Amino acid sequence: MVTGLALPHFRKNLLEWFGQFQRDLPWRHTSDSYRIWISEIMLQQTRVVAVIPYYERFLERLPTVESLAHAPQDEVLRLWSGLGYYSRARNLQRAAQQITTKYNGVFPRKLESALTLPGIGAYTAAAILSIAYREKHAALDGNVARVIARLGAVRSDLRSNGTWVELQKTADHLLDEDSPGDWNQAMMELGATLCTPHSPQCLICPVREFCEARKRGLTEEIPTKRVRRDTVDITLASLVLLTKRNETLLLPPPEEKEKSHAADDVATLVSRTWHFPTVCVQATSPETTLRKFAETTLFSGKPLKVDLLPLKQVRHAVTYRSVTVLPFAARLHKLPAITGAQELPLTELFTLHVSNLTRKVARSALRSA
Repeated sequence: MVTGLALPHFRKNLLEWFGQFQRDLPWRHTSDSYRIWISEIMLQQTRVVAVIPYYERFLERLPTVESLAHAPQDEVLRLWSGLGYYSRARNLQRAAQQITTKYNGVFPRKLESALTLPGIGAYTAAAILSIAYREKHAALDGNVARVIARLGAVRSDLRSNGTWVELQKTADHLLDEDSPGDWNQAMMELGATLCTPHSPQCLICPVREFCEARKRGLTEEIPTKRVRRDTVDITLASLVLLTKRNETLLLPPPEEKEKSHAADDVATLVSRTWHFPTVCVQATSPETTLRKFAETTLFSGKPLKVDLLPLKQVRHAVTYRSVTVLPFAARLHKLPAITGAQELPLTELFTLHVSNLTRKVARSALRSA
């Protein structure tokens, strides 16, 4: 751990580097807690370059907490469409509604209050409060944890409870309380750009002289690689119903009931968004299973007297699941009347909030239409 007289030098080196070399990102040009909050939620499990256009579009349409709180959820999800992990958007709106009613439309300054909001955990709260309000909280995410682990040559699993607690204590110790927002961003920036998981750029690191992993030649071994969960292979079949005018039918987002941990839960795989009729199948009999599913759920048990045309299969990944989707098209004179379903031209599907899985199926259908 960096201590004593070395600590001011360590902080000075890192903050000067951040001031000179930080990336020019739109959320770094504001101290507005709402905009900083939006950026932090979008950046969870999503690359910076992918977030920027979504961030700008989202704020153009919903520039305030109140506008987000009162927007139709469908609109919020449509603006989020393509970012994935749609529970983030739903929690974002729920939190905005709480902030509007309970905190007069202002993101709460107290850590205890921030942590009561949907979708706000320890890292997110610390990041927002330090950057927006200069509150003295150290933010610990994966990038920061990796930096601290290398600084102290920590070789255990960083995500184990005991190790994460110790990393947080170290982050608290290192925090520059005069510039907590800049400090947290500098630590994150270092992990994101130089102290990367593989091939860290130690020669140009501003704090390399303090790094125990570098001194011991352990930078490629730290952090310890986590044991990955075995990949589960799943096969789905999706039905693209089409009229002569290429109008199709999408089912509404599945209701959010109890969270399912089943690997083949279709609601989770379509990210609880608008989707084609989809069912989990065995690779040996996808058409039969899909036909029976369609007849039961879409056609009130009546036989589906049209051919199912196989489309080009698509591949998709959801966390530990490797998904193969077998799409089929069916030409009908008229789409079935399904409560809550959307009928629209296939080419306009992308105007709705749909998952990447549904987008891939739609592209497969468009290539054959």
